[in-house]
Amino acid sequence: MVAALVFLGWSSWAAWQDHSGEQSGPDRTRDVVLKSARQQIAALNTMDPAQVDAGLRAWLDASTGPLREQLERDAAQNRVKIGRSKTSAAATVTGVAVTSLDVPAGKAKVIASVQVKLTIQGGSPTLQRKRFEAGTARTASGWRLESLTAIPAGAR
Repeated sequence: MVAALVFLGWSSWAAWQDHSGEQSGPDRTRDVVLKSARQQIAALNTMDPAQVDAGLRAWLDASTGPLREQLERDAAQNRVKIGRSKTSAAATVTGVAVTSLDVPAGKAKVIASVQVKLTIQGGSPTLQRKRFEAGTARTASGWRLESLTAIPAGAR
């Protein structure tokens, strides 16, 4: 009887620890990647033509590596296009999942579904649904996107 009570007590304590404690290792890293990717994919699909410089800064802050280099190269051209379009874009990531995670290398891949509300100046908003695959890398500033690729409808 005593052994059964001890086992029951230990089992209850172990189960409570599993559910109430802080995550560590790959699970915690995965959660950090998910949170970062969600914010950064939304940032890279959001723009207010009245605040182009702030929007372009947000794009740079969300990126690293080849993606950041491309955004830096294209900044002047993007500034002109955004100014001419007079269209605002507000993105919400509706789903995101980590498809691969290499903690020692500081690399992860995610897929995401995004809803973008586009509003032409003076017009009614329209909704677009998009899907993306993104590569992320751990940097001194946290996880950042190093690639962002649209996934065509019907793919995968």
